[in-house]
This record gives sequence, C-alpha cells and structure tokens, in this order.
Amino acid sequence: MKKKLSLTVVKTFLASILLIAVTSMNLYAEEWKYAMGEGVNDPQGIYATAFKSFIEENSRHTIKIYPVGSLGEETDMMEQTIAGILQFLGQSTGYMGGTISEMDLFTLPYVMPTDTKQLDYFFKNSKVINEMLPPIFLKHGLELLSIFPEGEMAVTTFEPFHSPQDLKGKKMRVMPGSPILVETYKAFGASPVPMTWGDLIGALKTNMVDGQENPTVWIEAYGLDNLTKVLTYTGHGHFNASASANKKFFNELGDRDKKLIRKAADHAHQVILKEAERLDAYGIGRIVRTNPEFKIVTLTESERAPFRKAATAVQESFASKSDSNKKILDQMMVDLKEAEAKTK
Repeated sequence: MKKKLSLTVVKTFLASILLIAVTSMNLYAEEWKYAMGEGVNDPQGIYATAFKSFIEENSRHTIKIYPVGSLGEETDMMEQTIAGILQFLGQSTGYMGGTISEMDLFTLPYVMPTDTKQLDYFFKNSKVINEMLPPIFLKHGLELLSIFPEGEMAVTTFEPFHSPQDLKGKKMRVMPGSPILVETYKAFGASPVPMTWGDLIGALKTNMVDGQENPTVWIEAYGLDNLTKVLTYTGHGHFNASASANKKFFNELGDRDKKLIRKAADHAHQVILKEAERLDAYGIGRIVRTNPEFKIVTLTESERAPFRKAATAVQESFASKSDSNKKILDQMMVDLKEAEAKTK
C-alpha cells in the first residue's frame, strides 16, 4: 500500500511540475505585431520578414506582419506604435520627420553619399545612429532598432529637366509629414505637393502632379515608369527606412527577449543591406528591358552644381531649427567623412 501510495504521489507531483512548466511556456510565448509602410516583397518587407524569421526560429514568440495599407496611413501606424497597440514599426525616415524632427536628417539633399560601400559603413558604425538617435527616439516612446538604405533616389517626370529653372512651376509630389522635402523641392525650383502614396498613382494619371521621387525598386515595382516619361538621377539622396519598437513594451521585456530582438534586428539589417543594392539594380535593369522608350538621365556634375548650391539653404534651415538638429547634422558630416576614408 505504501509503495502504491508513494507511486501515486510521485506521479501527481510530476504531473504538477509538467503542468506548471507547460503553463509557463505558454505564458512566455507571445504574438507581436509589426506594421510597416511597404509591401512584403519591398525592402521594409524583406527586413520585417528576416526579423520575424529570426525571432520565431530562436524563441516561442510569433510575429504578425501588417503591410502598407493594412492599418491606415503612415501617421496612423506611428500613433498606434507609440500607443502600444503595435509592438514594432517599419517606416521611411521621410515620414518620421513630422514626429521626430531629427529624422529629417536623412532626407536632407546632397548630404548622404550614393556610394553603397560608404552607406553600409555609415549605417553600421555611425555615432549618429548608434549613440545620438536612440535617446531621441525614447523621448517619443520608441526604441530604435535599425536604420537602413533602400536605394538611390530617382526623380520621374513627364518632361526632362537639367536645372532648377526647368523645374520652375512643376508640381512635384513629396511624402507628407516632412517639412524638409517641401523645402528641398522649393529650393530646386518646383512646387512641392505633399501627398500619400495611395493618392500618387491617381495623381500621375490625371496630371495633378508633374513628377515624384522614389528609389528604382519602387518605380519599377509599381509601374511609375509607365505613368511618366523620364527618370533622372540627380544624386541628391537615398531613400532610407527605420525599424523601432514601442518603448514600454521593450522595457518590460526580460533580458533574454531584449537580446533576442537586438540580434534579430542585426540579422535583418545584414539581410537588407545586401538585398537593397540588388533590388535597386534589378529595378533599373527591368525598366530598361521592359520600357525601352522610357528615358533615363544622369545629371552631370556641372548640372548638379546649382542643385547642390540650392541644397545648402535647406541644410542650414534644418540646422537652425534646434540645437539638437545642428549637433546631429555636424556629427553626421564627421561620420560620413569616416565612412569615406574607411571604404577607399
């Protein structure tokens, strides 16, 4: 009887331990929400997918990705992330300028290089990204995870242009939420029109705008080359994106999960650095093959000179808005010089 009782007690004890373990594991497993401003096959989508895969392969957590348009416009997703409804946010730095003014730094004309090696070094090693921006993000309720390039900006128009004078009076669509983009195209001689991505295609079809800017991966993927006639490389900038987490959510995680998220962000960053360059080249290559009548122009250095000159006023305007803006721009110039020297 004693042996039987002891065996029953042991079984009950082991079952209790197992139940507690299973319950704990189930409680530990969570589904996290990740919203972004692009489609799954676009650069932000590739980053998010790599991030999701790493998390799910190395933990019991799962991530649900919400592509562009699923949860409203860019500003809606930003508000939902800050409010804690969403755990993660992927968003263009251009859109973020309206909320975090320092992020307009990445939209300034003729500051970022077009050389991909320099860009890769900068995004990995920059003091601006690794030291200065994280505390700024925290003030806005966000934990910065990564900033990465998506491709060189190209301008598509109905007519060719080679100088600011050629753009005079032309209505150029710019991303909403970024005062710097408005200032940039005013400086370039055009009339900027802030407009959401969802309205852009209709605006081009009905001639409500005369042109727009985007990296070639977007121009090709969404047929913008079929809606305009000329693509021009002005060399004025890169399209960049960021990944961040809700601050409260991140702070309440255990050390293990915090490390997991950081490692996932590093992994996704490495993936997108390789993919972004490939997609950019693929975009322009496909346009050349499938749309031979579409004209592609690269402005010469002499043609870029007046645009560069006009850009200085925009850079000075950004720096004058706050001490934080000036400090971060000054440091970026130092970081970019280091990137150039290290990648020669």
